[in-house]
Amino acid sequence: MSDPTRKPLHIPRRPFRRSSGLGALALAGALAATLFLSPPDTAQGAPSALEAAAPQGQTSLRAADPSVLRVGSTYIGVQSTGGGIVVRQASSTDGLATAPARQVWADSRGRGEVWAPEIVMDGGRYYIYFTAGVGAAHRMFVISSASPDSGYGAETQLALPDDKWAIDGTLFTFEGQRWFVWSGWAGDTNVEQNLYIARMSSPTQPTGARYVISQPRESWERVVGNPFINESPEAIKDPNGQLHITYSANGSWSEQYCLADLRLRKGGDPTYVWDWYKSNGCLFGSNRSTMMAGWDPTLYVNGPGHHTFVLLHGDIDTSPPAGPKFPSMYHAVAKGTPYSWANRHWYTGTFAWWGNTTYSRANVPGPNTDTGWSLKFFE
Repeated sequence: MSDPTRKPLHIPRRPFRRSSGLGALALAGALAATLFLSPPDTAQGAPSALEAAAPQGQTSLRAADPSVLRVGSTYIGVQSTGGGIVVRQASSTDGLATAPARQVWADSRGRGEVWAPEIVMDGGRYYIYFTAGVGAAHRMFVISSASPDSGYGAETQLALPDDKWAIDGTLFTFEGQRWFVWSGWAGDTNVEQNLYIARMSSPTQPTGARYVISQPRESWERVVGNPFINESPEAIKDPNGQLHITYSANGSWSEQYCLADLRLRKGGDPTYVWDWYKSNGCLFGSNRSTMMAGWDPTLYVNGPGHHTFVLLHGDIDTSPPAGPKFPSMYHAVAKGTPYSWANRHWYTGTFAWWGNTTYSRANVPGPNTDTGWSLKFFE
């Protein structure tokens, strides 16, 4: 069932290229204030005259794949621009769209298409992970600097296990171990995009094998395909300390694009696929038929996807407590506008934890249900 006082108003991306219950939410406002500078609540109320001209949450930045973190009172965002990467800094998430864009890397070696840079902090240093390549040659690269918008050196290709097509990678630390999660192919052909995870011995050095943690096999994530996709993974930790990987499903070239969730069971092994429980539908999307029960479709945008949780230092140990809403950004296309990559904008929004939510499954190892925290996203 859904709470009528908390209706989620709901979150998009690129084509071949990528190629259940509610619980009470305890308030923790004091802690929230120390972690985040929340933007105004954009999820409720009638639109103003300004919002009527610019759809709710839409920034002036016509772009895709936002990645944003906060350092002090400064929001830092990264964006691909043709054959390069730029960084913007502003005092609010909304302000990123009009902030000066400083180029921090250019493709001087002919790497190819540059997609979805992700900015991460580790040990006080900034790392930007991005995909570059053409067709089946896409691989993950990284650059780093002590400053967010200058001083980056030459790119280094990540030596991901099995050396297969890889996009949308990002680094996070969970329970003292660094991990890298990304979207990729099992083999050398574009059959489907799975989510993989691997340990990292440093921010630039994978170690051991890769492990699949999600495949696009549910009916609601196979509405649009050829290939079917799971991509754009983003890590966050819930109020119970459990790891979540939220991701985008259905083709980025379609308004069926949406966000879903993987929740690692309490005490689970991140490398064991059956310790992950998948939401029973989209948690942020524009089509009611694919939404998880109790989650409502968006009012203002179509095909929301490839989001970013705006965390302090980008660190999942600063993930928000239950109760308040916290900043997020995503890309989408305004309702009433033809759905195309060229019409995608960055949007500002919020999210909140949603307790006592059961994810169910069948005919696989382990318990059929897992109950814990989920997320609701707001436009």
